[in-house]
Amino acid sequence: MSASARETRSFPWLLDNTVRSVAGARLGLLVSSDGLLMAVSKELDRTTADQLAAVVSGIAGLARGAVRTLGGTTVNQAVVEHDAGSLVLMTISDGSILAFEADPVTDIGSLGYEMAVLAQSAEAYLTPQLISQMRRSLPVDGETRADR
Repeated sequence: MSASARETRSFPWLLDNTVRSVAGARLGLLVSSDGLLMAVSKELDRTTADQLAAVVSGIAGLARGAVRTLGGTTVNQAVVEHDAGSLVLMTISDGSILAFEADPVTDIGSLGYEMAVLAQSAEAYLTPQLISQMRRSLPVDGETRADR
């Protein structure tokens, strides 16, 4: 198995591992700078993951617009708190977005730390070739909401 094939398979595992290691974390995904799903934890079906990737991309875009309007240049993190928990977004240097959803009692600081560690390690190997391979390795015939 080539190094890039191992990296392609390892990113969903890293998302799953973060979900397992942070109490209250429910799911994780990696979204490309153009809003496409690149990797997803096992908790999400493909349909929901694609929809959430679009939402995450939109939130990140709104955050970038707000930061620029306020004179800033970079969004490091955005948090959407809702009645059932929080959606935490963190940007990666190539423009990709790491997102995790967590329940209301999750220590967001711990989740943010784990996300920062994951984002930093991802920066080292998210090449255009690997991003393309990750997209191709996503399940296309798995369960969708229509199957439920």
